[in-house]
Amino acid sequence: MDSSPVNWEALEALIIDFAKSENLIEDSSPPSSPSLSSSPSPSSSSYLSRLIIRQIRSSLEAGDVDAAIDLFRAHAPFVLEDHRLLFRLQKQKFIELLREGTTEDRGPAIDYLRTFLAPCALNAYPEAYEEFKHVLLAFIYDKDDQTSPVANEWAEKRRYEIAGLMSSVLRAHLHAYNPIFSMTLRYLISIHKGFCFRQGILSPISDLIERLLLLERDPPAIPQDSLYEAQPFDEVDIQALAHAVELTRQGAIDSLRFAKGDLFQAFQNEICRMRLDAAMLDELVREYCIYRGIVESGSLIPSRVQTLSEPLKGNPSESGCYSTQDGSLDVDYSSAKWSNSETSATTDMSSMRGTNVELRSHGAGERSKRKRWRGRHDELDHISDIHFNRCSKQEVSTAMQVASATISKAQQGVENINGEEKYEIVLGMKELASRGMAAEVVEEINALDPNFFAQNPVLLFQLKQVEFLKLVGLGDHSGALKVACSHLGPLAASDPNLLKPLKETLLSLLRPSEDALVTGLPLHALATSLQVAFGKRLGIEEPQLVKIMRATLYTHTEWFKLQMCKDRFESLLRIDSLKENSTPVLTSLASSKSNTESCNLGSSQVTMSSTTRVSDDGGSPNQASSRDVICDENAILKVMEFLALPRADAIHLLAQYNGNAETVIQQIFA
Repeated sequence: MDSSPVNWEALEALIIDFAKSENLIEDSSPPSSPSLSSSPSPSSSSYLSRLIIRQIRSSLEAGDVDAAIDLFRAHAPFVLEDHRLLFRLQKQKFIELLREGTTEDRGPAIDYLRTFLAPCALNAYPEAYEEFKHVLLAFIYDKDDQTSPVANEWAEKRRYEIAGLMSSVLRAHLHAYNPIFSMTLRYLISIHKGFCFRQGILSPISDLIERLLLLERDPPAIPQDSLYEAQPFDEVDIQALAHAVELTRQGAIDSLRFAKGDLFQAFQNEICRMRLDAAMLDELVREYCIYRGIVESGSLIPSRVQTLSEPLKGNPSESGCYSTQDGSLDVDYSSAKWSNSETSATTDMSSMRGTNVELRSHGAGERSKRKRWRGRHDELDHISDIHFNRCSKQEVSTAMQVASATISKAQQGVENINGEEKYEIVLGMKELASRGMAAEVVEEINALDPNFFAQNPVLLFQLKQVEFLKLVGLGDHSGALKVACSHLGPLAASDPNLLKPLKETLLSLLRPSEDALVTGLPLHALATSLQVAFGKRLGIEEPQLVKIMRATLYTHTEWFKLQMCKDRFESLLRIDSLKENSTPVLTSLASSKSNTESCNLGSSQVTMSSTTRVSDDGGSPNQASSRDVICDENAILKVMEFLALPRADAIHLLAQYNGNAETVIQQIFA
């Protein structure tokens, strides 16, 4: 499966916003990007509401209904005023009382039944009284009897169902939606899984995403009785919601009813029903933040820097999966892993401790800006004035351990360089490149590893291109031409793909000397490419989150090509910005074979209105006409409904009859 380029700047903004929204880093500034519903700063009501929801879920999953009711009474009394929800809580409380007591001591359960459950059953909803009579069977059937009529009532699965239901209701009413990045990840992974399944493709990140996105979903929130008589919704909205989050048509209608017809609110409600492994997501985010120098590494650095003398256990794959001794797959999403390049082990490290003062000073400046990772270990302390039994939380085992990147003295004859030093050197290079200090970057890298640019000529061309344009901007045409003659020309002569960007670069000599010639370049994108390439050279792999984003963004694009429509929710979830990449002067280099992984800066534009089916390695979709078709959405839906056709086939028929749905239907039934 191919992958799409990722706009690291857009991704970084979403990740920082996520970390701030979830109070994972110590930082007083507000999130960098706006939320979908409210500003989710750690001190905001949205963040506190999410904490309350998490604690209510935890209490209900542990069977502590009283603690949950106390939290409802203090923070969400509307839940207890809704007899439909109250009855479900009280029914679960009755079961928990039976579970705690003995067959001889059932007085508390009987008292609760008479005082609370029976009266509520009369007014909750039409089916409630029948459910009440059914749950009475728990008096005579044991909780361990899996064949009893009330086995489902006794099952602990019921705890999770009611916890999920209450979470769905609270999220919607309190507007306590997950941060944008969390929702985007849920959506992209669900599309990725669906695309791979339908196309018969094996996902390269299957083990990662299977652990990250759980199969279970929270139950949908219950629409109010008055909303069942709501006016019919637009069929376009119904179909868009149903296909986006894998609902039945009736499920989409119910979701829209609950959201009072607001499509985007209904979408948020449904996407948040999908459950992520929070501990795993936090570690993936932390790994990314450390890799990019956003948070302090301390003594913990991305542990994919590993000793060369210690071979990897198992068989590493592209997705970071390793085969264990029992044959099962074990994901080590921040595990040590060296790149396959044989030259990684031959890098001369002897000069790493002798980098110049400029590089070290930049590194020190960057370290001073980093935030401290705090995690979620004390987040529940934000909920005050409520006393409850906290469920024991399994501490998130930190996968990032200290690892020394040791070069064998017998082979290298140099002193050991630990992983953190290499890590700081790579971040220092990134910082220099992001400031346009291309000449200094080239000088430092050549001092550290004279063979690096021989294997990454496109990166060298880009850096020299920045140096050239910087000199032109300063009016030093003589110096710029010297750079062109000494570096740009020879590089272009050895790679025909560089000729066009070389010509475009030389055109800058005819333009006025402006700083924009340098500041307009995608220096951050270039710095990222340099970080990835030079990091791999030193044995530091890029974060697993980036691998997930590359694969899922690619399948998102391919899926909507097959659907022949534009994703209505991609702007809402910032997916469009994640696909947008700054286009440098050397536009044509994005697909250069010599630097596909490290310099993929090209634009990834897709014409969604085209009717071309794009074939994939794992599937063989039929090729249709490549001309653009503009069809009214209602016409497409009408043909799909009347003829029971897939969307793509409906569009093909409409294209043959100028987009007229009535004509298509008449011709078919004629």
